[in-house]
Amino acid sequence: MSSSKEYMNGHVHLEESDMYESDGKLFLTEAFNVIMEEILHKGTDSEEKVCEWKDPDQLRALLDLDLREHGESHKQLLQRVRDVARYSVKTCHPRFFNQLFAGVDYHALTGRLLTETLNTSQYTYEVAPVFVLMEEEVLCKLRSLVGWSEGDGIFCPGGSMSNMYAMNVARYWAFPQVKTQGLWATPRMAIFTSQQGHYSMKKAAAFLGIGTDNVFIVQVDESGSMRPEDLEAKIVQAKSQDAVPFFVNATAGTTVQGAFDPLNRIADISERNGMWMHVDVSAACLPYVTPLCNTSICMWPPVVCRISPVSNCYNLDLSFLQAAWGGSVLFSKKHKHLVAGIERANSVTWNPHKMLLAGLQCSVVLFRDTTNLLMHCHSAKATYLFQQDKFYDTSLDTGDKSIQCGRKVDCLKLWLMWKAIGTHGLSERVEKAFALARYLVEEMEKRDNFKLVCKGPFVNVCFWFIPPSLRRKENSADYQESLSKVAPVIKERMIKRGTMMVGYQPMDGHVNFFRMVVVSPQLTTKDMDFFLDEIEDLGKDL
Repeated sequence: MSSSKEYMNGHVHLEESDMYESDGKLFLTEAFNVIMEEILHKGTDSEEKVCEWKDPDQLRALLDLDLREHGESHKQLLQRVRDVARYSVKTCHPRFFNQLFAGVDYHALTGRLLTETLNTSQYTYEVAPVFVLMEEEVLCKLRSLVGWSEGDGIFCPGGSMSNMYAMNVARYWAFPQVKTQGLWATPRMAIFTSQQGHYSMKKAAAFLGIGTDNVFIVQVDESGSMRPEDLEAKIVQAKSQDAVPFFVNATAGTTVQGAFDPLNRIADISERNGMWMHVDVSAACLPYVTPLCNTSICMWPPVVCRISPVSNCYNLDLSFLQAAWGGSVLFSKKHKHLVAGIERANSVTWNPHKMLLAGLQCSVVLFRDTTNLLMHCHSAKATYLFQQDKFYDTSLDTGDKSIQCGRKVDCLKLWLMWKAIGTHGLSERVEKAFALARYLVEEMEKRDNFKLVCKGPFVNVCFWFIPPSLRRKENSADYQESLSKVAPVIKERMIKRGTMMVGYQPMDGHVNFFRMVVVSPQLTTKDMDFFLDEIEDLGKDL
């Protein structure tokens, strides 16, 4: 009996193509129709729900998550697709305001679908020729916006990983022996970041074995910007503890206050102390604390306030506030001065998947270095991938720059979107978001039951809803405690009603307040009006 017959008797068909291939293509076609209808049509319709909420036990039962010995029918599988679509949060919905990402760009989405369909890895030219060249071009363009005519970079799985890449390369730059000999061959190292810097700095320090105790937290001023004099003091403190300062993280658009660290002054200090300077423009979130007008304290730096801080300082310079999204000012010649000095950094992290709507995930880390530090730091020279006797230029095999082996293609969605609307279109998208946020603030000020935490033309609008039972009771002993309970109750009602999603948080002594994020280009003034009306309706009996 032939070996092929033996395999057939064992129910393995070696001489036939996959018998399910035609069924699979039919399933894909019909599943895509479900995706188009349930997510991209209904999911972007403001009359539909953002989320059909179910408690965990209910959802487990509805989804039937068990994995069994035998497969399911075509009809059952399509129902699985419908269920996933139905019970998932529609982040493409116009009234999803919960995160820094929202909405949908159809060109970027096409790039994401094409990426998934081609299913390749961004490590060698031979398996990803189009994407190797595309990533090179996109990175080059992004570096030019920073102000570098040369350099390096790589797409990473998120801003936190991009920051970790920067820290790892900086450590290799300072102590190249660490790659082969490990931490035993290095002194105690010191990292510096501000109070408002992203928490990924501590995660990176822990992951890389540097230790979170060696992350020195630098104080910020009233606007949330790093104090250069305290940076210098912290460097002295680190040296007194026999730690070697090697890395400072400056932020252009901090997560909480949207502040810009003074990059030129930090660069001066970094150069004097032989440190690597990294700029994180990926974290920006924008909720400034309200300026305390007519008092001896003004929360706004002089660059913002165009008139006397003791008068009505709500007449703000929009150019400063626009830059609070960090990376967005890289697209604006008019406002790029707000990140003056960024070209002096050694590395920059930036997330196009936030305000630019490239889609999760789309994050880059850019390097000014031209000595191939990124490759030297991470390369393992795997001979089954990176043969040096290939028939093409092996410098195009960029996979050894990564700490990963397989690496997802993240450049196509940004490239296709950029091709579609151009730099001008990306800039207009940012302008619309700010205009709608200003409209929301103006309308909010007309209503007695809203109190702003943040004042000004922000993309994030932070506020309290003051329910009927708490109005004109600000001096009551339990006022703050009672107010802190309002946002969680309204959020629960909102989620269960399914009309919209918006986040809340406490911050720096302020009890829970809502943080409204205006990002999606689908939004109109009608959506802003609905938002205010819905908050009022959800909290009218509190």
